[in-house]
Amino acid sequence: MAFNPSIPYNNLPDLPPAQDIESKAVLRKCIDATRKLEGLRQAARLIPNQAVLINSIPLREAQDSSEIENIVTTNDRLYRFANTDGEHADPATREILRYRTALRNGFDNLKARPLTVQTAIALCRTIKDYDLDVRALPGTTITNRSSGQVVYTPPEGADVIRAKLSNWEQYLHSDDGVDPIIRMAVGHYQFEAIHPFPDGNGRTGRALNILYLIDQKLLDLPILYLSQYINGNRESYYKLLSRVTSEQAWEPWILFMLDAVEQTAQWTTDKIEALKALMDDTVHYVKAAQSKIYSRELVELIFTQPYCRVADLVGANIASRNIAAKYLKELAAAGVLEQRKEGREVLYLNTRFLDLLKSNQNDFRPYPNGSVKAPTKAEA
Repeated sequence: MAFNPSIPYNNLPDLPPAQDIESKAVLRKCIDATRKLEGLRQAARLIPNQAVLINSIPLREAQDSSEIENIVTTNDRLYRFANTDGEHADPATREILRYRTALRNGFDNLKARPLTVQTAIALCRTIKDYDLDVRALPGTTITNRSSGQVVYTPPEGADVIRAKLSNWEQYLHSDDGVDPIIRMAVGHYQFEAIHPFPDGNGRTGRALNILYLIDQKLLDLPILYLSQYINGNRESYYKLLSRVTSEQAWEPWILFMLDAVEQTAQWTTDKIEALKALMDDTVHYVKAAQSKIYSRELVELIFTQPYCRVADLVGANIASRNIAAKYLKELAAAGVLEQRKEGREVLYLNTRFLDLLKSNQNDFRPYPNGSVKAPTKAEA
């Protein structure tokens, strides 16, 4: 029977796909994606304090993944509230920060147990901030945002959904010789097709991609900026998802996801290398310009918390409140930080780092007195 987008897709085929998904084109692309992921793993190890990466790049992933769902905030608001509880942030910013929290919680949980259906439920609960479970009520449809036309109706019935999620979990951990990156692409389609939750499915599915690569030892940290590629190619993403459903067109979909991994792994690698250059430059400059207050811990903190507060230094046991205020003022006077007053709060911004995070470029404003700047690819 031909696929009908208006009828619940309860006959969504179980995994693995019936056809051979490891074509020559897929295997060639998989080799390239694997190589880029390994390059990213090695680049991340150049940063001694891993909190610098965990606190920064996942924010961009959170922002782009949420933007796909039309949840939008400014970079300024996002980074300003990144190291707070978000209580005073607007609703969109709080929701994006919850995505970052979900990703980090999922990463922490992988240290004790593999990725499971329960991982997906916990992720979605954190993102949506309520105690949800799989859909029990009928009536969920996916519509075209422009025309309102129904383009897909996911499976209905809690028992049906749970059975399909169980099959999804078993497939992800099956020992069938299929490369984990290919399995990630197949599993991502299946999760989106099951559409198990009342809301938050897209963001949960995209977070699961990153966590699965960590689970399979292809990444060490949740720093792959995969949603950048998906957001930039949103029309193709949804079109190829739909073609798997209607035509079982697996190869184009898998190639798309492998290309996403390859390109975003290279993007993130370049960003980390530029970040390492900026951190080294900052260390050299602060040592020369403010040697009395220099410590490696102080420099690392202003990269861990690019919107820095006196309380951040106190909490990190770097200095008492009065001394911490003095340190930040001296870093601002030296041009390392920018002082900004927000209501009653005084913030110190690491603007070079923020510009580097927010931009797709990898150069940065050098410090005065002969400091260096990030090498270009030709120089590296």
